[in-house]
Amino acid sequence: MPTPPRTPRPRPAARRVPARRPRRRWGMRMATALSVTVLAAGGIGHALVTGLDTGLTRVDPFKDMKNRPLAGHGTNVLVVGTDGRDRITPEERAKYRLGGAPCNCTDTVMLVHISEDRDRASVVSLPRDSYAEMPEHTDLTSGEKHQAHPVKLNAAYAEGGPALTVRTVESMTGVKIDHYLEVDFTSFMRTVDAVGGVRICTTKPLKDAYTGLDLAPGTHELDGGRALQYVRSRHIDGAADIGRMQRQQKFLAALVERVTSGGVLFNPVRFRAVATSMLGSVRADEGFGTDQMLSLSKAMRGFTPASSEFVSVPVGDMSFPVKGIGSTVKWDAAKAQQLFQALREDRPIASAQPPAPAKTPKDVVVDVAPDTVRVQVYNGTRTAGLGRKADDALRATGFATTGAPRTAAGTERARTVVEYDPRWDRSAKSLAAALPGAELKAVAGRGGTLRVVVGADYKGVRAVRTEEPEKPFEAVRGDRVVCP
Repeated sequence: MPTPPRTPRPRPAARRVPARRPRRRWGMRMATALSVTVLAAGGIGHALVTGLDTGLTRVDPFKDMKNRPLAGHGTNVLVVGTDGRDRITPEERAKYRLGGAPCNCTDTVMLVHISEDRDRASVVSLPRDSYAEMPEHTDLTSGEKHQAHPVKLNAAYAEGGPALTVRTVESMTGVKIDHYLEVDFTSFMRTVDAVGGVRICTTKPLKDAYTGLDLAPGTHELDGGRALQYVRSRHIDGAADIGRMQRQQKFLAALVERVTSGGVLFNPVRFRAVATSMLGSVRADEGFGTDQMLSLSKAMRGFTPASSEFVSVPVGDMSFPVKGIGSTVKWDAAKAQQLFQALREDRPIASAQPPAPAKTPKDVVVDVAPDTVRVQVYNGTRTAGLGRKADDALRATGFATTGAPRTAAGTERARTVVEYDPRWDRSAKSLAAALPGAELKAVAGRGGTLRVVVGADYKGVRAVRTEEPEKPFEAVRGDRVVCP
């Protein structure tokens, strides 16, 4: 009886080894995506990634640091994006509206936590205009010694570079930073192009005259330049930096999805091209190199968008005035403490969130959350204290009022008017919904702060909310923000 032919044994599938990449932001925020993306890479092998870190520029952000927070569990990476546009071509500058001189400051700051079991990446966005108490330091430019003083978070880099940025973030969060990554615009665009673009979905039109972003509702494949417009835009509505951070988080999730499902991880040539683009203009601490990438990547096989979670630090006051600095973003101390405690204890961000409050049926549902709408109130009547009354009521409802109402010039106004820049029309509609009977008036060039002139018809403020009630901080899993 003839021997039946032998069935060849199936070859074992290649192991998926997430390689870890540095991130940047919009320019920088992408850095965060890059960190998660590199961590999500896999199956490439030591020979291919060896030497990729030789092009990294090294910095020492931890030199002579004392009194640092206690180390927790897992790995914490501070990812910052600088306004580096010196390698952008004249054509790209014009096309993507990147004109002007670069500032020596951070445009984006993200804290990335990789869990100790390598099953989860938590990304926390820190608003660049956050109110911060900068530790005492020596100014990098002048050599002058400064005592501790209040600043906006993005000023730490200008005054003291990576080291002062790390010290300031550690002081604000109580989280010990293990690694530092810094990225610029060029690296961001090249990386997006290297992975073949990123798919973004939007249910509403997105237009920003400053960056040139113009997306109709629907699904869009963004190349590097258009992706940079998407993550940099902050003049789409009154949400400003908060809205931009949410779009950046959505973009990072979409980038992870493209890398983990688009064949990059199993194509050695393409993987190396992407890695080279990512690392080509990144600055990192001395401890971040090939060995660290591989050790993380081997532990993170199976990393997917569902393995990542994104959150913006909880904000208590969107327009906190500071003498000599201007309007800053002040964190909600209690909620922020809950968030960073979760990172220190290596817990998922979502687990730190108390249950959401029940919906209030009488509240009016609006498109833009009131705490992202900045408002200056004017009293347009002869009734003393009416401006203060309206300001207090709007602030109690959640709007970011200045807290300093003024008196309107001219004759007494019979009707309450909401004056707004046409670019912030959605924010204006949310504000008008809180002021029954108010008239909407578009004023070109008004800017991001809406103006309410209270008239004799003012009858008070009614509560408004977005579709979903707000939580202390909203953690979003990566697989829930990518296109369906």
